[in-house]
Amino acid sequence: MIGKVYLVGAGPGDSKLITLRAVELLQKADVVLYDRLVSKKILAMIPKNAEKVYVGRAVGDDTKHQDSTNELMVNFAKKKKNIVRLKGGDPIIFGRGGEEAEYLKENKIKYEIIPGITSGIGSATYSGIPLTHRKYASSVVFVTGHEDPEKKIEVVKWKNLAKSVDTIVIMMGLGRIGIICKQLAQGGMKKDTPVAVIQNGTTSKHRMITGNITNIEKLVKEKNFKAPSIIIIGKVVDLSKIIGWKK
Repeated sequence: MIGKVYLVGAGPGDSKLITLRAVELLQKADVVLYDRLVSKKILAMIPKNAEKVYVGRAVGDDTKHQDSTNELMVNFAKKKKNIVRLKGGDPIIFGRGGEEAEYLKENKIKYEIIPGITSGIGSATYSGIPLTHRKYASSVVFVTGHEDPEKKIEVVKWKNLAKSVDTIVIMMGLGRIGIICKQLAQGGMKKDTPVAVIQNGTTSKHRMITGNITNIEKLVKEKNFKAPSIIIIGKVVDLSKIIGWKK
């Protein structure tokens, strides 16, 4: 008999947005391997007798960090432990959950994947931005603004996205927002296309600025916005002025 690994999404920040299944697993866990975006309130749900191991990885960290996390999951499972691999947002949406599941499968470790509300959806909803809307947006795409540094070429074709989708949600892209918006403009996106940047979405530190693809980089610097932030581009951003409810 060996243990089992649960790849669990902790949600976008607000501790009340974690799922009942996630809480159930945390309360039964022997070991919790958690990321840097998991809130203190959620960590407080972990029993005192469970071992907590921080495995958070910041943008720019060595990619070998993931190898260490993979090995920890397998080693704890072989010690007959129940392990919760706790991730901010959803474990699959830009959360490396797919890679971790592959590694567990290769090493014959049983696992389950428990979805969570991704920050792209949670932050938008708390800001009164419907990512789809019958009048304004019939399509939405989630894109990473920070691709794997080991890739030889950039895969995201920003110029192609400019006219092919109604709403663009960019994760981990704040540091490249100027470059991204410039490429979208070169691809034919109108210069007055609305943009929102949301920092610490759904938490008590939730804040947002809006602009367009020509001035948002300047606004981000003036208002000193930092990570973790998401970027939303499209007509639906303007609806926040009408239906925004998070004050």
